Amino acid sequence: MASNEFQPLQGMSDIQAPEVYLWRMMEERARAVFASYGYEEVRTPVLERLSVFQRSLGDTTDVVKKEMYSFTPSKHALAMRPEGTAGTIRHLAGRGEEGLGARVFYIAPMFRYERPQAGRKRQFHQVGVEATGEPNPLADAECIALQKNLLDAWGLAGARIQVSTRGEPSDRKPVAEGLRQALQPHVAALCEDCRRRIEENVLRVIDCKNEGCARVVDRIPSPLEFMGPAARDYLERVMQALSAMGIDVVVNPKLIRGLDYYVHTVWEISHAALGAQDALAGGGRYEIALGRKAVPGVGFAIGFERAIMALNACGIDGAQFAPPGGIWLVSLGEAALVENMKLARDLRARGIRCGMELDAKSMKAQMRKADRAGAEMVVIRGDEEIAKGTAVVKNMADGTQVELALENVLRDAQAG
Repeated sequence: MASNEFQPLQGMSDIQAPEVYLWRMMEERARAVFASYGYEEVRTPVLERLSVFQRSLGDTTDVVKKEMYSFTPSKHALAMRPEGTAGTIRHLAGRGEEGLGARVFYIAPMFRYERPQAGRKRQFHQVGVEATGEPNPLADAECIALQKNLLDAWGLAGARIQVSTRGEPSDRKPVAEGLRQALQPHVAALCEDCRRRIEENVLRVIDCKNEGCARVVDRIPSPLEFMGPAARDYLERVMQALSAMGIDVVVNPKLIRGLDYYVHTVWEISHAALGAQDALAGGGRYEIALGRKAVPGVGFAIGFERAIMALNACGIDGAQFAPPGGIWLVSLGEAALVENMKLARDLRARGIRCGMELDAKSMKAQMRKADRAGAEMVVIRGDEEIAKGTAVVKNMADGTQVELALENVLRDAQAG
């Protein structure tokens, strides 16, 4: 069988120890931070109706047009979720009044069909929050504070936060018209995608990473200049709240975020540890229309793979969060195997990590297994020790060993 038969699909990864210990740390600390803000976990299906994403993300976004895994197995077109907000809001909208004012978080895999690259997989994982409710500058500021709190808890202090606004819904038309007029003299300098975007979704031109397009964007007014005073006032109140909490942010008027559902506050976070491609995460206020119902809220998402790249660059890896090595039981003879099975059960019932060889092997082979398992202590028992109710306990760090009564072995293991 060819070796690639054992590899995951392109753009997808197996995650095992010691890397998985870093994932567990991130998940555990995320849940603790979210709990401190009063957020509850929600788990939505991987598969949704395609319309859930078309209505919320917008038909002209690259996510919907190019990147979704979608198919039509029956009368409904389905898609694997490319992001977490749309499905979460679909769930909350179905809860009626209870869903408005909810504070929920998710930790889940997402799927996008795009060229795999560092920190961007076809199956990737996000942690995110959604707080539904009418527009409120203080709620937006609190959500930014929550995201910063989470990054700090992971060990990613020093992140840079840029904030802007998409304005009110009534600002969308004047912003689009103003940008189209400003871009018309520069159409020839734009990439093919951006020439199309001028009519389809002109804000995406502002977000284009092509160097030629970026130079054009630097020469035209920002979207903020085409918005009304209410949008500017809302942004100012967000900034005041962040300042009051001691959170440093920078206003970037040309930050727009790519999805159609955003209104008012949007933000992006970068970290110097990622180098030139320093984008780490983002979020914003949105209004998502599902059928006749529009659900307002604010939220953010962070890609685990991207955050792990930053953590690794800061010298933080999974080995630092490996669980304690625990105890390894060495059995000298068939009778000791059975007795150690009982001892292992007692130790595990007390929450103590414990391993043992389940076949009759030499002491040397069993000690090698204990060493590979990273055991901190080895408990050795043979016929003589069983008869006396004792065990030989070896400290793997310094090689010392002592014979103890079995009850003392249990006592010391519990204390350790």
